[in-house]
Amino acid sequence: MLRVYFLVGMAYVGLCLAAIALHAPAAPAPIPVRPHVMAVAPHAAEATSGTAWFQNVRPHCNALEVETQQRRTPAPRDNEGAAYSAACYALGGKIAHAHAVLDSMPEQSRAWAAGIVFNVGHPVADAGDNESAGPIMRLVLDYQPDNYMALYHAGMAEWTLGDHERARTHLIAFRRLYSAKDFFGTSADSALRTMGEE
Repeated sequence: MLRVYFLVGMAYVGLCLAAIALHAPAAPAPIPVRPHVMAVAPHAAEATSGTAWFQNVRPHCNALEVETQQRRTPAPRDNEGAAYSAACYALGGKIAHAHAVLDSMPEQSRAWAAGIVFNVGHPVADAGDNESAGPIMRLVLDYQPDNYMALYHAGMAEWTLGDHERARTHLIAFRRLYSAKDFFGTSADSALRTMGEE
């Protein structure tokens, strides 16, 4: 008896599927495929400024691509181009390359260029990427030793990563320059207290 019910049920399912297949709309016509054209960053000669160059290469300022990208598409040969080239190397973790670029600039332009590196690296510090932010901020401090926000971010990155000797040096220098009791001041004070400093 059960076998009869099973066979009737299977026949019913088969009839339903056949009815659906007969009444289903025809498959839509294939959509024509257009070839994908990749956007190519302009060559350095086409970039009118270091800012424009950096906007084009910014996605490639990472550890895997930064050196290749800068060889393939060098920055404009002026101070702004050099500053953004150093910033790109710094974002890619190539701090020695960034140093070399800044050191190749006229001495009176290096601190200004380090300001561009700071502005580019500051969002990394704000995002909490301490392993990347610490070296970038120390690079900036080599050319702008009184940049209090670079001192703060370097110190907090080092404190978080357990490099208390560097953290202490940077945070004490920060508090000498920045006496406010706001978020930055109280964060630095708290870190210093954990290291036995007031």
